[in-house]
Amino acid sequence: MSSGKDRRKFLTGLGASAAGLWSVGAKSARYSYSANETLNIGCIGTGGRCRSLMRTIKKVPGVRLAAVCDIWDDHLEKGRELADPAAFTSKHYHDLLESKHIDAVIIGSPDHWHVPMTVDACKAGKDVYVEKPLTHDPSEGDAVIRAQNEYGRIVQVGMQQRSMPQFRKAYEIIQSGVLGKIHKVHLTWNRNTDKVRRRPVNIDPSSLNWKQFLGSAREQPFDPYRFRNWRWFWDFGGGILTDLMVHYHDVANWYLDLGNPTTATTIGDNFITAGLWETPDTIQTLLRFEEEQVQVYFEGTFVNARNAAMLEFMGTEATLYLDRGRYEVLPEKESKLAPSHMILGRGARGADFYDPPVSTLLHLQNWVDCIHSRGRPRAPAEVGVKVAADAHLANLAYRNGRVEHGQQV
Repeated sequence: MSSGKDRRKFLTGLGASAAGLWSVGAKSARYSYSANETLNIGCIGTGGRCRSLMRTIKKVPGVRLAAVCDIWDDHLEKGRELADPAAFTSKHYHDLLESKHIDAVIIGSPDHWHVPMTVDACKAGKDVYVEKPLTHDPSEGDAVIRAQNEYGRIVQVGMQQRSMPQFRKAYEIIQSGVLGKIHKVHLTWNRNTDKVRRRPVNIDPSSLNWKQFLGSAREQPFDPYRFRNWRWFWDFGGGILTDLMVHYHDVANWYLDLGNPTTATTIGDNFITAGLWETPDTIQTLLRFEEEQVQVYFEGTFVNARNAAMLEFMGTEATLYLDRGRYEVLPEKESKLAPSHMILGRGARGADFYDPPVSTLLHLQNWVDCIHSRGRPRAPAEVGVKVAADAHLANLAYRNGRVEHGQQV
C-alpha cells in the first residue's frame, strides 16, 4: 500500500470491509427528522450509568424518554421514574425495538451486550447511543460497523472526550505541529478506593432474569456480586483497560491517527481483589506503534491516586497535558514555545469529573444533532471498534503472559 493512511483504511480492526457502506446506507435511512420534531428515545439497561445519561439528555430540547428496559425490577423502576410518565416499560429489549414510536435508543447494558443490542437496534431502524467499550470481543467489530452503515443509522459511542472543548482545541494544537515530534503518550486512570472490596449484595433472584443477563456468556449460577460488579469479570467486561483506558487511548488514536499496535505488553496484579476479581486492580500496558514511531503507555490502579486520570502527549518541543477539565501546554527547557492552558469548570487536576460536568451533555447533543441532520457523529462505530480492539490486544497480552503482536498487512 502506498501510505500509512491507506494501510489503516484496510485494517479489519476498523471494520474496513464495511467502510464504504456509510454513504450508501445513510441515503437509505428510513426517514429524517425536522429540527423541531420530538425524538422518542428508549433506554436499554437502566443501571447507574444509563440513568446518568437519562438525566443529562433531558436537558436537550426536543427529546422525550419514551421507553425503558431492564432485566432487573430495581433498575427498571428507577429508569421509569426518570422517563416520561407514559413511558413504555419492558424486561425484553426486543419489545422496545419493535415499537414504531421509538426513534432512537440509549444502550447502557454490560459490555457483552453492547454489540448484539446495537446491531438489533440498527436493523430495527433506530439510531443508537451506546456506552463504551463498543465491543466485548474484537471479532464483533465488523458486524456492528456493517449494521450501522447498511441500515444508515447514527451510532454514537460514549467516548465523550471527542465533544469536550479543551480536547477539540488540543487537537488543533497537535495538528499545528508546535509540540514537535511526538514519540510517547502517557495515559493514567488511578484511584484509591476500598469500594472494590467485597460488600454484601442482597438481591432476590426472582426479581431479575439471570439467563437473559448472561446472553452469550457461559452458563453459571446466579452470583449477585458478579451481577453488580460485572466489569471485573471476563465473561461480561474487560477490567480497567476496557472500562477506563479506552477513554484516553481514543484521544491518542484521534490526535495521532494511529493504526494497529505492532506489539502490546501488559502486567497486572490483584493486590486488593485477590480471589474476588478476575481482572487486575492494578495494571500497566505498553502499546508500540512502529509505523508512527509512537509508544502509548497506560497505568491504572485502585490502590493509589497519584496522577489520577490524565494523558500527556510528549513532544520534542513541548508536552500537552489533558484531563476532563483542562489542557496545558508545557514547553521543554530549550523550547521557545510559550506556555498556554484552558481550564473549564471546577475540579482537582486529574479529576474524573469537573463541575459542571458538561462533557456528556455535549456528546449527547452531538448525537441528537446528527439524528436530525443525518450527519456523521463524533464517535461512530468505527471509532469505538478501533479503540476497543487495542484494549483487547492489551488484555490478551496480560492473560497470555507474553508480548502480543497486532495485525500486520
